[in-house]
Amino acid sequence: MNAKKIASNHKVEVRIAVVNVAKELSFDSPLTSEEIRQALTTALSTQTPLVLSDSRGGQVIVPADKIGYIEIGEQAERRVGFGTL
Repeated sequence: MNAKKIASNHKVEVRIAVVNVAKELSFDSPLTSEEIRQALTTALSTQTPLVLSDSRGGQVIVPADKIGYIEIGEQAERRVGFGTL
C-alpha cells in the first residue's frame, strides 16, 4: 500500500456533547487528534466557535460556551470474515 493512500484514508471519530442538548454530535474527521485539540483549545481560550471539518467536506460549528465535552478516538479498522480473534 502507498503511504499517501493510508494518510488520505485516516479518519478520527469525534463526539461532541452540547450543553442542554440530549443527543451528542458524532462524525468522522480527516483532521488529526492533535489538530482537533488545538482547535478546541483556541476556541475555548478566545470564546469563538469551534469549527471542525467532517470527512464528507462539511463543517461542524459549535459555540465555545455550549461545549459540554469532546471525545476524540481513532477509527478502528473493520474486520471482515468469520475467523477467530
